[in-house]
Amino acid sequence: MAKSYVKFETPKDVQAKALEAITVAADTGKIRKGANETTKGIEAGNASLVVIAEDVDPEEVVMHLPMLCDEKNVPYCYVPTKKELGAAAGLSVPCAAVAIEKPGNAAELVKDISEKLGKGKPEHKEAKAGQEKREEKKPEPAKEAGKEKKPQRAKKEKAKSEEKK
Repeated sequence: MAKSYVKFETPKDVQAKALEAITVAADTGKIRKGANETTKGIEAGNASLVVIAEDVDPEEVVMHLPMLCDEKNVPYCYVPTKKELGAAAGLSVPCAAVAIEKPGNAAELVKDISEKLGKGKPEHKEAKAGQEKREEKKPEPAKEAGKEKKPQRAKKEKAKSEEKK
């Protein structure tokens, strides 16, 4: 059964390239291992690719990562097991998520994966379009509110200066 945080099915070739990119980046670049470290890398804006295991239990451990990646425009994909992900990261234990921060010699792989994922996730484009519409509407009410408050502030300041005299 697919977990609720798995938003799309990652093609097998992309999964294999992602695991290879993690292995190469672990040797020649910089990666963050684990859900907490991955979250920090995304929030700091340093992550260039995030890989999440599909068999994480409880789901809440990694449930926030796809949404965070969408918000920060970081490409992400899924691999079937934590064990594979941990092994690719050079760990002897399973790993729920990995973020590649500095790809090192894996730069070409990360770029290739990002391009494939960008074309394979139409829901991200819709989400971005929805965000743009919301962002366009936000400044207008702020301007109107600002116009109303300025005359009131000016009146209050004038009254205070008259009281001081």
